[in-house]
Amino acid sequence: MPLLLTSSGIFGIFGAGVDRDDLMPLMRDRIIGHDLERLAFRFTMLNDGEVVHCQISDAAMDELAGMQGTESSARQAQFLSLRETIERLASDLYDEAPRVRGHVVRIFTRHLQR
Repeated sequence: MPLLLTSSGIFGIFGAGVDRDDLMPLMRDRIIGHDLERLAFRFTMLNDGEVVHCQISDAAMDELAGMQGTESSARQAQFLSLRETIERLASDLYDEAPRVRGHVVRIFTRHLQR
């Protein structure tokens, strides 16, 4: 059965026995750091003890912060100041994604527009 999805969570139609209350938000885990090659900040979260790899693009972090062109050396401080918002977005995107082992949750600017 199809799901209606938003960046703030799932609402509407659910499959057999699935309820929004059954979905647990991801839990905070480790900061990995800025990936200069991918222009993204990497971090992990936990889903029932299983590590979920996550990343947010530099452009998405800058948009959340209301700035542009943040230096690589300042990315960790920027992530820490936006951490709760970023982790909520990652958790919501994880809920929307198919459950595939090794799936990386990637946050881009398009995810902020929803």
